[in-house]
Amino acid sequence: MQEKIIEITGIAPIELFGVNDHKLNLIRTYFPKLKIIARGTDLKVVGEPEVIEQFEKKVSLLVRHIAEFNALNDGQIESLMLKETEDLPFQNFGEIIVHGNGGNLIKARTVNQRKLVKASMENDMVFAVGPAGTGKTYTAVALAVRALKNKEVKRIVLTRPAVEAGESLGFLPGDMKEKLDPDLQPLFDGLRDMIPAEKLIEYVETGVIEIAPLAFMRGRTLDKAFVILDEAQNTTVNQMKMFLTRMGQNAKFIITGDRTQIDLPRNQKSGLIEALERLHDIKGISIVELNIEDVVRHKLVKKIIEAFAQEQ
Repeated sequence: MQEKIIEITGIAPIELFGVNDHKLNLIRTYFPKLKIIARGTDLKVVGEPEVIEQFEKKVSLLVRHIAEFNALNDGQIESLMLKETEDLPFQNFGEIIVHGNGGNLIKARTVNQRKLVKASMENDMVFAVGPAGTGKTYTAVALAVRALKNKEVKRIVLTRPAVEAGESLGFLPGDMKEKLDPDLQPLFDGLRDMIPAEKLIEYVETGVIEIAPLAFMRGRTLDKAFVILDEAQNTTVNQMKMFLTRMGQNAKFIITGDRTQIDLPRNQKSGLIEALERLHDIKGISIVELNIEDVVRHKLVKKIIEAFAQEQ
């Protein structure tokens, strides 16, 4: 008989053990000759060495499945327990960008969203331009999460210009960080769909994911990072130039914006407009135009965009 401690890392143990050890109890049925005890982030296993070795391989497979697909239900446990190889099941869904929480499939849902995915794969810098609701930011965040999962980058940096869209930041409570949080909230929303809560908190606390106003980018070089500039129509020309020149080695940049929602003073040109005019012929930079056909929010959003377009 042998005793071994197996540490569960990379995921929250409850994702493997289940509520009240429901999933662990199912796993136990496949190893009746082992004594398996859950203690915090560890599994204590007692039994014959060869059976413990088989169990450890299966636990590793289950942990990898959770990390890849953000899900592990009873059917998946049974399937993985019965697999003869240590490979994860191959799923060729084509349009899937990343597996979100609960196994939710984050997909490129429209023609131009698929163009954005393809452009990001083929270019280091991509501009995604289109009206509200076209999924440009959400798709960009999904691409960033996928790159992080695949270890193509070491971190994700998400930023927005702090421009007051008809409201004064001065009337919001709290210090400057708290005042900027509402402006950066949409970037959190996508991440919450794609990364388990505990892991997201860990990433933010350790700097693997950084969400900061554009002013915080000045003077930096962003290496091995997937960087998203959201609401880029509200950058000044100088801000846009500053941001684009932060690009370091092995970095991916996606810049999203909407030409119709510029909140800058009338006498100030948008950095996004300037960049689109100056950079469209440079190899390695791609511009993807999304339009009203790509709107994936409530059906009324498309009608609202059409109504305001007619007014202009």
